[in-house]
Amino acid sequence: MNLDLTEEQALLQSSVRQFAEERVRPQAAAIDQNGRFPRELFAEAGQLGLAGVCVPGEFGGAEMDTVSYAIVIEEISRACANLGVILSVNNSLVCDPLERFGNEDQKRRFLDPLARGEKLGCFALTEPNAGSDAANQQTRAIRDGNQYRISGQKVFITCGEKADVCLLFAMTDPERKARGISAFLVDAETPGFDRSRHQVKLGVNASGTVEIFLTDVEVPVENRLGSEGEGFRIAMATLDGGRIGIAAQAIGIATEAYEAALSYAKARRAFGKAISEFQVIRFYLADMATELDAARLLARRAAAAKDAAKRGGGRYGLEAAIAKLFAAEMAQRVTTRALQIHGGYGYTKEYPVERNFRDARITEIYEGTSEIHRLIIAREIFKDAGLSIG
Repeated sequence: MNLDLTEEQALLQSSVRQFAEERVRPQAAAIDQNGRFPRELFAEAGQLGLAGVCVPGEFGGAEMDTVSYAIVIEEISRACANLGVILSVNNSLVCDPLERFGNEDQKRRFLDPLARGEKLGCFALTEPNAGSDAANQQTRAIRDGNQYRISGQKVFITCGEKADVCLLFAMTDPERKARGISAFLVDAETPGFDRSRHQVKLGVNASGTVEIFLTDVEVPVENRLGSEGEGFRIAMATLDGGRIGIAAQAIGIATEAYEAALSYAKARRAFGKAISEFQVIRFYLADMATELDAARLLARRAAAAKDAAKRGGGRYGLEAAIAKLFAAEMAQRVTTRALQIHGGYGYTKEYPVERNFRDARITEIYEGTSEIHRLIIAREIFKDAGLSIG
């Protein structure tokens, strides 16, 4: 598998990096400190084709491959993890399932404006008692003629604060458990659809994370995505692709921290010489560079595997899980080392590494914890060995 960038991908990387450096980075620290959702930057990114990177042109997208998408998320996250995850959610968790499972009418009504960045989407699966146990949905959708009435609660919904469209999962047949879950496209302005105030978090504090409360929300049958009872399959297939985006986000965050640490080590002097001349610092940086390179290759392999699956069938969940697990834990190690290299200055908001350190932590939790990814990987490798672990 050739993981070298094509000429088009290299050009995309250069143009996205320029946008990130000129428009995004100057606002990143203020966005983080104020917790202000960067809707205007999302709209600008949409105008560049970054809100629907892999969506076909006929539905408003840029019609690029998944490797290109990973490049976009990495470059944006390197400057601002908040905008990185916002774009990841809109691309991976909303546009992708709409393209894969939506009908022509749904694509025209929902996918086109989402892919253009004119509207913003969110993905509402997690509930107070259904996090890693996603099949334990309590939100109910009851069919009533040509519509459903949906009631329940969703938590930790990234982009939920400003989303126009919510891809929401609810139980339509509780007796069937996971096979009784269905997916719905909900207009966020529908009566009964209410959101909490944005939740203040350790990192990615401007990602618009909220709780969503649903009270007899009326959703027309034509807004159901896929068949009734197909929701859990849609959610799991969607998360496979979403994990590639989070891996890319983790790589972008860690790259920023690594570059800051390298620059600081060259400039900072102690005991009469630059600290970059001390072996311990050199070893730290060598390990950081090695892990970053490995994570980037794993993420691009997973992206290429998804592209191959789109062309000829097959699965890519194992590659996505491996990439997400390694990249997330790598980001935690790299940002920790970067802060340590900065010493006391790294603990202040004067330098970016404290923000990188905080932002990296969530990548081990959302879109599947590291523990869940180990379960996925173990299940797949035992399956390949002709064994089963459940």
